[in-house]
Amino acid sequence: MFKVRPQTWLKRFRNDEAGTVMVETVICLPLVFWTLAATYEFFEIHRYASARDKASYTIADMISREMQPVTPVYMDNAKTVFDMISNDDGNNQLRVTIVKYDADEDEYTVKWSEVRGTGGMAVLDDADVEADRARLPIMDDGEEVIVIDGVSLYAPLFSLGLIDPTIIQSRVLSSPRFAPQIVWEDA
Repeated sequence: MFKVRPQTWLKRFRNDEAGTVMVETVICLPLVFWTLAATYEFFEIHRYASARDKASYTIADMISREMQPVTPVYMDNAKTVFDMISNDDGNNQLRVTIVKYDADEDEYTVKWSEVRGTGGMAVLDDADVEADRARLPIMDDGEEVIVIDGVSLYAPLFSLGLIDPTIIQSRVLSSPRFAPQIVWEDA
């Protein structure tokens, strides 16, 4: 009768190299593809957020230099610029709010607020600004600040179980540069 001791069998199994490349490929290749896709998604979500930050800074800079009243047409065009800089199909929301500080009353008030784009973002009012006063800068009496908020929905290209569709928000604060205030005109 033919008997093989377990130690001999294990040594033979360990030294046998037939088919190992195929087994390693079957095990490792999906892991390599998943890792590449995950790396791409993490890079892409940061690129996506960075593009929105840059677009928000551009809009804040545009409005801070404005010496003429801001109109609905100006706001529509600012949203177009935001979409072009963010480089997507325009599924963004843009809110521009002018906030003024009153030192005597120690309160922030909204001079005007406008939203462009479709979604859940609404214009800000005085109660919203007071509730969010920790995120506003310390200002002198009568000083105004421009608050630019941008919101976009990031939908991942690959479904990896790591990144779900995520709302990307950006907020930029700026002071008026050449005029003491930024005026809204419903023309």
